[in-house]
Amino acid sequence: MSSEVIGKSRAEFPDGKRYRSYVGWFRQKYGERLQKLVIDAGFTCPNRDGTVGTGGCTFCDNAAFHPGYSLPGKSITAQLDEGIAFHRVRYRNAGHYLAYFQSYSNTYAPLPRLRELWDEALSHPDVVGIVVGTRPDCVDGEKLDALAALGERKFEEPRGSFERPAVVVEYGVESCCDATLRHINRGHDFACARRAVEITAERGIECGAHFIFGLPGETPGMMLEECSLINALPLTCVKFHQLQIIRGTAMEKEEASFPERFTRWTLDEYLDFIVSVLQRLRPSLAIERVAGEVPPRFVNCSRWGLIRNCEILRLLDERLERLDAWQGQLL
Repeated sequence: MSSEVIGKSRAEFPDGKRYRSYVGWFRQKYGERLQKLVIDAGFTCPNRDGTVGTGGCTFCDNAAFHPGYSLPGKSITAQLDEGIAFHRVRYRNAGHYLAYFQSYSNTYAPLPRLRELWDEALSHPDVVGIVVGTRPDCVDGEKLDALAALGERKFEEPRGSFERPAVVVEYGVESCCDATLRHINRGHDFACARRAVEITAERGIECGAHFIFGLPGETPGMMLEECSLINALPLTCVKFHQLQIIRGTAMEKEEASFPERFTRWTLDEYLDFIVSVLQRLRPSLAIERVAGEVPPRFVNCSRWGLIRNCEILRLLDERLERLDAWQGQLL
């Protein structure tokens, strides 16, 4: 059966799910589960250092989004070793690991420095690839050519089913609406994001994008309309997070002053919304996340309590089954 779905026909998804999970997609492609290890390589962001802007995005406090083993004062190798020790307890069925350069903009440095970091990560015997998180305005042809070449370079000895590194670039897009991007002080427009995704995919690099649901001024209807724009991008995978208000950010102050600008879901309401999103997404698109987790000390109000992401996914599976819904159903 085709990997795409039209109307009431349904594709076969990995792991028997009703959507194409990122974990299942990797297992299907590489024959094993891969676990990301978050790396902080000490980058900054052009939206903080004055190149594009100052103050950063209004929702952002990067410390809220990475684990304790990931600190810029440690070497890449030390972070990988500690991350593996951490995840071997939590995810015992992981076969190999991906070095995930997450914090801030991880192509925002001269190419020789980037190559040093990538080489150090890939020299670790348990690491079979890298995931580079960055902004759409922090890439160019030279850096993407280097990443493409990295994906063609053979390991000295195969690591499981891997003869060459897996290479993925993840872009923070956040919204397809230019008015929203201006409002949150993002520093680039959607056309910039579209072009970055296109020139990445043109080089054969797996490409992901991150979107936030609930940004100020966006209604649920507007967010659902973004699905057609996302479908048109040559993406391999997507991450969706509900907006979480982080203590001390400009967005915390905005929500306190103008709560009417924000869509705030209960967990049940958000699950229904995510079902509607999945129904509108092309089935070949791997879904990496549908919600985010932030340590309680960072959030000004945890409306869902301390529910973990794995439990949200379990509830989503139940809801899709009960509604007889699946990814791509409404295309």
